[in-house]
Amino acid sequence: MSIQEMDRSTRRISKKPQVAIMNAVHDLPVLAARDLGYFKDEGLDIDFIVTPGMSQVTTKHFVKFETVFDRPLDSVYNEGGIDTYRMCEWGIMKRAVEAEASNIRKRKIVALGAAMSMFAIAVRRDSRFYAPEMLKDQLIAVTPNNGSHFTTLKMMEGFLEPKHLKVTNVGTMPQRLQALKDGKVQAVSLMEPWISVAQKEGLRILIESHSTRAEAASDELDGETLKKMFRAQARGAEALEKDPTPFIKYFVAETGGRISESDFQAWRLLNGPPTEYTRERFDDEYNWTVKWNMTVPGATYENTVDNRAWGQTPIQA
Repeated sequence: MSIQEMDRSTRRISKKPQVAIMNAVHDLPVLAARDLGYFKDEGLDIDFIVTPGMSQVTTKHFVKFETVFDRPLDSVYNEGGIDTYRMCEWGIMKRAVEAEASNIRKRKIVALGAAMSMFAIAVRRDSRFYAPEMLKDQLIAVTPNNGSHFTTLKMMEGFLEPKHLKVTNVGTMPQRLQALKDGKVQAVSLMEPWISVAQKEGLRILIESHSTRAEAASDELDGETLKKMFRAQARGAEALEKDPTPFIKYFVAETGGRISESDFQAWRLLNGPPTEYTRERFDDEYNWTVKWNMTVPGATYENTVDNRAWGQTPIQA
């Protein structure tokens, strides 16, 4: 056993794994695995830590473009209150890269998946915008440096040159829907359950796409523990693909009652087993993120990714 592995084992004795729960669309396989007892089947005793997210109607904080590490989930992680969390792949990439480059608690990308949630760009029903390219030089509301931001760029870059693709920040998903209705922005980027809310309330969907999640973890979680977590999540994802109905309640709760379970468009959900994060995937997605000036250059696969759940830990240069 290496010194690093001994250190992980020693620290793991002191507390149970602490797993973040934020937006349901990112964490649904975790919620399903928890509710169905799959973590316990793996012999895991986990503390689930709930943090505010941009999809929750109760969220009050306002995020900034300039920094990500002062946000609620990140702040809890930085103080050691969380060992692992999931969010959009590029948001995890940014945090892993920039934590490594600064004096902040380190985290590594430890898996791709398991939620592959849908994002959509919506406009008012009475707007003059009928296709993505018609949003040239128009403000699209996103969450800075999170999934709605990255996926909006991914969806729109085939239609508009970067200089004509304009994004802004007006707050949470419910806040940006209100800004759209008030005419403060011309389009909004949403994920579920707010796409379903938008459709119920008569807004027009211009374009939508699935996007990938990734998982980050601290060194406190050893490879065997992560492997068990991912097996439980894989079973959760399989259960969701068969029937997500028992878990739609989590989405309805996030809206504060603006939709019922029958309004929720469950066909948009897509979940799969966590998989290792490959070098090819890192090269493609990291270079794309740097191209858009969404993270700092100079990172490597070795100092950003750790596939220890699959018995593969890159050797640091």
